[in-house]
Amino acid sequence: MRSWRLDRPSFAGHLDLSRATSLVSAIGADDTNAFAAEVLKLLGDAAGISQCTVFAYEFGNRPRTVSVADHRGGRYLRNVADTCTKTFYALDGNQTIISAARPEKLDSAVLLHQQASEDISHEGYRAACYHQPDVSGRLSLLLQPSQDIWLSVNLYRDRRRGNFHPSEIALIEAFAPLIANAAKHHYALSGQIQSGIPQLMLARVRGSCPDLSKRELDVLCGVLEGRTAQEIGELMGVKPSSVVTYQKRAYRRLGISSQRQLFALCLAPGKN
Repeated sequence: MRSWRLDRPSFAGHLDLSRATSLVSAIGADDTNAFAAEVLKLLGDAAGISQCTVFAYEFGNRPRTVSVADHRGGRYLRNVADTCTKTFYALDGNQTIISAARPEKLDSAVLLHQQASEDISHEGYRAACYHQPDVSGRLSLLLQPSQDIWLSVNLYRDRRRGNFHPSEIALIEAFAPLIANAAKHHYALSGQIQSGIPQLMLARVRGSCPDLSKRELDVLCGVLEGRTAQEIGELMGVKPSSVVTYQKRAYRRLGISSQRQLFALCLAPGKN
């Protein structure tokens, strides 16, 4: 597992203009998965990439799936991505990098993070997000479209192709500025629509009580989005009764006892 900054990428290599045009055309497309599909077409054969996901990390909350593409098609990868973001996101190397970044500083550079299946000690995470989808590793482009928001464009290596070769990493580095800037514009046009007020409100809650657990924050996010306990449980992969338990714990930490008081806390002046 390693990560590095791409401050001065090398632009050596050949770019298929039609592929670049298709990638730009996918920015803001009605099909939410069109963007990831074009990234996959751009790099798939040349770098042995079989899957691509784009996640948004907004205001310190758990990642949200923005776009996915799999050479097999269908909903398979979307289901895998949703499982990973619900259950294993705290174990992800990308999450570690983003959590360690200085929140007050906007970094314009693209960060690259390489994570192989053998780097993961947690058996459940390794099985669900690497072995079952049949990938040997992942190379992620991490970028900040704005303060408190990160995007990760994740490129998954087909297991049959083994680990990434240095020449393939160099190729991805050459295309990284194009992909990163396209991802920023795609998020601004379509990916950001799903975020906004609930995430900002949750950021205020987290600021007022840093001791809230990830599970408690996930439940509060669902409450702020107007979801029922059943719906929140389905998103988190837990029973509705567990959702109620996490909600009560969170309310107790915050010193409140109702949803009305939660909204009042979020909207109160002077909160960060």
